[in-house]
Amino acid sequence: MSSFPEAACLLNVAVILGVSGGNDFQWCFSQVKGAIDEDVAEADIISTVEFNYSGELLATGDKGGRVVIFQHEQESKNRPHLRGEYNVYSTFQSHEPEFDYLKSLEIEEKINKIRWLPQQNSAHFLLSTNDKTIKLWKISERDKRAEGYNLKDEEGRLRDPFRISSLRVPVLMPMDLMVEASPRRIFANAHTYHINSISVNSDHETYLSADDLRINLWHLEITDRSFNIVDIKPANMEELTEVITAAECHPHQCNVFVYSSSKGTIRLCDMRAAALCDRHSKFFEEPEDPSSRSFFSEIISSISDVKFSHSGRYMMTRDYLSVKVWDLNMENRPVETYQVHEYLRSKLCSLYENDCIFDKFECCWNGSDSAIMTGSYNNFFRMFDRNTRRDITLEASRESSKPRATLKPRKVSTGGKRKKDEISVDSLDFNKKILHTAWHPKENVIAVAATNNLYIFQDKIN
Repeated sequence: MSSFPEAACLLNVAVILGVSGGNDFQWCFSQVKGAIDEDVAEADIISTVEFNYSGELLATGDKGGRVVIFQHEQESKNRPHLRGEYNVYSTFQSHEPEFDYLKSLEIEEKINKIRWLPQQNSAHFLLSTNDKTIKLWKISERDKRAEGYNLKDEEGRLRDPFRISSLRVPVLMPMDLMVEASPRRIFANAHTYHINSISVNSDHETYLSADDLRINLWHLEITDRSFNIVDIKPANMEELTEVITAAECHPHQCNVFVYSSSKGTIRLCDMRAAALCDRHSKFFEEPEDPSSRSFFSEIISSISDVKFSHSGRYMMTRDYLSVKVWDLNMENRPVETYQVHEYLRSKLCSLYENDCIFDKFECCWNGSDSAIMTGSYNNFFRMFDRNTRRDITLEASRESSKPRATLKPRKVSTGGKRKKDEISVDSLDFNKKILHTAWHPKENVIAVAATNNLYIFQDKIN
């Protein structure tokens, strides 16, 4: 069964943050998808969210190996305040659980990443990956079927050729719209370690895939071989000091890509320089403040996500406590640093004990690169306006899921006297976390994954 059955609860959700009335953030609820059950099945937990290039389609992947695609419905004249909702367009099983008999390891069906390809014709294509295998899917529509075959009857049974007295020309007849998802390519057996990233190149012919120690470059038409472009595996694994955590292609220069590491560094590589990009072209690292060093410093500095801006001039990285924006022309420090949940610094010990300190939060840009968004705990997510340096904390909650309800900013109290609308840092629910978010490429519409629910918000329409 799908995580988002058609009959499942569909509530209008608030749209997230838009800039209105000066520099104020105003977001409202638009939709929420998914069942309300308190007891959430592990397979229904959303593991990735991604808009396509136009924002017309929104794809989610879950731990059960399913991909659910939502399509944007056009505005209704009866409900002009809604910009159009996202409704289920297609659901399919992308990956199945497998077993590696040589290593005696189970391979989970969980979808780690989904990446759309730019649309070239009426069909849509996307890449999805679990820990080991990447698949290229074609999503197409059929609203006609052929009828009037000579060698088959209307029910598809073969006819006796000797009883055919006349020839007829098959015709196309209209039928109910059917959306088909078919696997066009399967890229397997190229990664020894778990795949953490896939990224489509700007040439639209190649893409890269990254695991803990290697990055491979693939051609979309060739499945039986790939080129290894980064390999950081030491000859002696006991000398291993860092792993690759994320990788992405530059949005405009097909020869440039970046990858981040568990040591908090980012390397920019140019494939024109050498076939094996073990030597980076640029190395981005912020010097550590010795006074703030602790037992957890190395863990919380590990980068969980890296994203180029749409312009290609900047890149954004997310570590455990902050989001940093880097200018590609300045390697020694970020140009902007935003604290996501600094109030958790005093809680690192308990977060280490419950393994939350290893959570991998993603981040995303808005369409104009003027704002960024990332997740936190207690189903909170944070938005930062790069121009005004204002920030806001919002919550993905069914309690505020009334049509067009404005999302109220949330504040966390770190000690002392707690104000009326504040929530104490000690009462945050660390089992509720926003790891995966996506921002519409052209509009102020966002998608936020909260466990098995997908919230869609848009900016407030007055």
